[in-house]
Amino acid sequence: MNPFNDAKRQFTRREFFGKAACGIGGVALASLLDPKLMGSSTNAPAISGLPHFAPKAKRVIYLLQNGAPTHVDLFDYKPMLTKMQGEPVPPSILGEKRFSDMTNTKEKLLLPNVTKFNQVGKNGMWMSNYMPHLGEIVDELCFIRSMHTTSVNHAPGIQYFLSGSEIPGRPTIGAWLSYGLGAETEDLPSFVAMTSRDKEASCGQIFYDFYWSSGFLPTKYQGVKFRGSGDPVLYLKNPDGVDRSLRREMLDDLVRLNEIKLSEYGDPEIATRISQYEMAYKMQISVPELTDFSNESKETLDMYGPDVHKQGTFAYNCLMARRLAERGTRYIQLMHAGWDQHNNLTSQLQIQCLDTDAPSAALVKDLNQRGLLDDTLVIWAGEFGRTPFLQGEFDNKPRWGRDHHPYGFTIWMAGGGVKPGFVYGATDEIGFSAVENPVHVHDFQATLMHLLGIDHEKYTYKFQGRNYRLTDVHGHVVKDVLV
Repeated sequence: MNPFNDAKRQFTRREFFGKAACGIGGVALASLLDPKLMGSSTNAPAISGLPHFAPKAKRVIYLLQNGAPTHVDLFDYKPMLTKMQGEPVPPSILGEKRFSDMTNTKEKLLLPNVTKFNQVGKNGMWMSNYMPHLGEIVDELCFIRSMHTTSVNHAPGIQYFLSGSEIPGRPTIGAWLSYGLGAETEDLPSFVAMTSRDKEASCGQIFYDFYWSSGFLPTKYQGVKFRGSGDPVLYLKNPDGVDRSLRREMLDDLVRLNEIKLSEYGDPEIATRISQYEMAYKMQISVPELTDFSNESKETLDMYGPDVHKQGTFAYNCLMARRLAERGTRYIQLMHAGWDQHNNLTSQLQIQCLDTDAPSAALVKDLNQRGLLDDTLVIWAGEFGRTPFLQGEFDNKPRWGRDHHPYGFTIWMAGGGVKPGFVYGATDEIGFSAVENPVHVHDFQATLMHLLGIDHEKYTYKFQGRNYRLTDVHGHVVKDVLV
């Protein structure tokens, strides 16, 4: 009897792969906990070969205006709306286009601009007087006035902009960037989300968790949501009787237990659990410093406006975004709800602008003053626009509103490789359809990825037998807006 042959017979195929996984898992775990062991660093891309080319931007701050701002009252001046006030939208323009169920009138009567427009900047661009602070920095902004999308409802529209699909389940932009480009900091998340609402909370949208989801990517790459009150994240403080050294010992023991499971099963979610425990430990030091505004100058704080000291406001979140950006967070997503103005446009629009105008402009100025704007892409956008026609009928009560409108609207960007003081595309004479250089959501996403050094057609992730990408099977880079 040959003892070696006996050993081979007892060593099953299942046992072989199980034990082999231990060695591989151990190496993977070691590189996860200390990237330097594998000759890498925090700044190393997570995916080999990325970026595909030299990026213009290193990070993104996305100011998403939930509810859809009205482009024809803020950025897209249409004098024809005043001349044609009360007239129905011409059938040649209206066609068979669909709207939300809230547009319940047969005749869609044109509503003039409810704000006054002024010419601002070197090129005399027309902008609403509700946005005076953005008017002061208009020469830093790049406007796309020919955006269009497919969705006519909020949640699918927002999800489409953030993930390339109207149906939840796909990774959002921040997750794609964190997974593909890696992190610039070890002490803070690479993807942070923050939310705020209008002051009167009268027409706010729901913030769904899938707006910062990692989808089918490992959950390590999902956004970390900072809360609007109390500690930004839970458990920043240790319980009574537990000091930092004891917490470290407890985490080390927990790592060993998770390491055993990782080596046995190779489940990437176990690796996520280990890394996130480590991140939470580091955030006990980094987050209190992040939220301490005492070293900010009075001039800086005044620039963001009086709400900058109120946690959970858009102004507070904008300053937090700048502080996160300078500390290495790659993607910061600010979501401000309240723009869904169906029958209270004349009262609520000004409130929204007061909430967001000064902080948005301050963020761009602040980044510029600190030398961060050149490699930080700032985006200000809603999920669609609002109709140039009145929702409902003209009557003696001027509580007018506009319905959801996907066929032509405006977004703006700043920094990060886009042309400053530039306007791209146009809608027709009443602001209804994008007629000059139309830009679809997937084109916008392809351009964003390009600015970060990524070819959107080559960056894919295989899931359930298919290679997925942020732009699905669509999208072209809008080269004319690039520096």
